[in-house]
Amino acid sequence: MPVDEDTTASPSLRQRRRAAATQEIVDAAERHLTEHGPAALSLRAVARSLGMTVQALYHYFPSRDALVTALVTKAYDDLADAVQAAVDTPSDDPDLPRLVIATEGYRHWAIAHPERFQLLYGTPLRDYVAPTDGPTTQASRRMSEIFERELFKGYSAEQLAAAEVPVLSPSLQAYLEQLPHYGQGYLPSPATALLMSAWGHLHGLVALEVFGHTSFLGDHQAELFRMAMRNLLADIHRRIP
Repeated sequence: MPVDEDTTASPSLRQRRRAAATQEIVDAAERHLTEHGPAALSLRAVARSLGMTVQALYHYFPSRDALVTALVTKAYDDLADAVQAAVDTPSDDPDLPRLVIATEGYRHWAIAHPERFQLLYGTPLRDYVAPTDGPTTQASRRMSEIFERELFKGYSAEQLAAAEVPVLSPSLQAYLEQLPHYGQGYLPSPATALLMSAWGHLHGLVALEVFGHTSFLGDHQAELFRMAMRNLLADIHRRIP
């Protein structure tokens, strides 16, 4: 019996309409988020902006948490896309490390989308709990993959295990050893400690700027951020034999 070459069924008209309606709701929710901030997000407000009832919206998102999960997942994906695009774009400075370029892609996206950045990293929404190992977790892992790759590219597991870090307590070392990793695979605990420290430094500087705490620096913020990221990378690489 002959077999069709294309065995993948195309989405039905009903499925295409549902996908289009779902995307329209997510777009409306993002607009509402941008205008009013994460704390004001509600299904009723989003439905009203689309001229539909809350009951109709429940056919696509059965709860506020389901809509928030979709928004958080998309925000993580868009942020990771921006960081990867920055790394893939030729730099005007050929000597600028790719890790620094990645951090600047992160910073630029956060500044351009402060409300969505706040949704990801600001005050947690009341009563919202992300699904365990769900789409938000999967999306955030892309960020870890990029930064882990660019920070430790070219180093062997033996070198990373010998990285110079303060003596870790047995409990912390055991905890770091069992954490999942998504870039180069297994990371020795000293490298994981360096990665987490670098992430905290990077994210802290960006959060301070996004939330207006470094506005007194004016146009110098970008230059100071680049300097900090260069110094951060140099310090970490000095610790790896």
